[in-house]
Amino acid sequence: MPLDSPISFSTPMPAKKKDNNKPLTGAALIKETCRRIRVARSLWDAHNNRACRREREKAMALYESLSEAEREKVPQVLRVWLRYRSEKYFGEDRTPQ
Repeated sequence: MPLDSPISFSTPMPAKKKDNNKPLTGAALIKETCRRIRVARSLWDAHNNRACRREREKAMALYESLSEAEREKVPQVLRVWLRYRSEKYFGEDRTPQ
């Protein structure tokens, strides 16, 4: 392409905005809960404790909003990690953040 030729830039269509104001329900809530637990677990593995604490609190809030049947759909590995970290490292008897 010669340097003196005009360059045309096409403007892409704007992406559709997601409606994030709706509360999550059903499978979407379970999926988001699992995602938050996995993020907290990866932050824990990276020794980023402050970020892990924040993410774990968000995951716990979502997990607490699940019904018993929905909680069973969260993989056991994630449930055990969440409960273990919650009690051992983030419990009431631990130093507050």
